[in-house]
Amino acid sequence: MTLRNSILGKSLLTLACVLGVTACSSTPTHYYTLIAPATQAPANASPSPFQFEMQAVLMAVQVDQPPLVIRQGDGSLAILENERWGAPLGDEFHDALTGQLERRFGSRDLAGLPKQSDQPVLSVRTDVRRFESVLDQYALIDVVWNLSLRASGTGPGTQRQNLTCSSVIRQPAGIGMESLVIAHQKAVSTLADTIARTATQWARQSETRCPS
Repeated sequence: MTLRNSILGKSLLTLACVLGVTACSSTPTHYYTLIAPATQAPANASPSPFQFEMQAVLMAVQVDQPPLVIRQGDGSLAILENERWGAPLGDEFHDALTGQLERRFGSRDLAGLPKQSDQPVLSVRTDVRRFESVLDQYALIDVVWNLSLRASGTGPGTQRQNLTCSSVIRQPAGIGMESLVIAHQKAVSTLADTIARTATQWARQSETRCPS
C-alpha cells in the first residue's frame, strides 16, 4: 500500500467516524398539539339555543411559526427548532378551541356550511394578543374574543348582536416541554369554559355582560 493510499484510507475512516457520531448525536424533532384529549372537557348535557360557527383565529406574530417560542428571564425569546407544533400555531389554537366549544355547546362547528333558517347563529372570533411560554414555570394566553349572534331568518333586516370581551389566563406548568404544552391545553380549556358560559347566558339574556 502506498503512503498516499494509506493517508486516503485514514481520512475516509475519520470522515465516516465523524458522520457516525454526528448522526447518533443529532437531536430528534418533537411535535406537539394544543388539542387536548376529549376526556378532559365534559360534554354539554343539552344543546345550546343556537347554531355555532368558529371564525379564523388571529395569532400574535412573534409566536405564529412552526417552532415553539419560549420567553426567557431577560426578556428575550428562544426559538426551539427541534420542538414544533403539529400545525401552524393559529390553526392549532383554532382547532383546539373549536373542539372544546363543540363539546360545551353540544353542537358542531358549522362554519362554511348551510345553516337552519329557524335557529339563531352564534359566531365566535378570537384575537390572541399574547401566547406566552415560560419553560418549567407557566403558560399564558391573552385573548380578545367576540360573539356575534344573528337572529333566525335570512333576510337583509335580520337582527345581529355583538359582544366583545377579553380573557387573560395564566396556567402553572410543571417541569419539561410536555408539561408546558399541557398547561397551554388547560388554558385553552379555561377559555372555552368562559366563552361557552357567557355565550349561553347572553343568548338567553341580552343584557349579559363580559365576565369580570
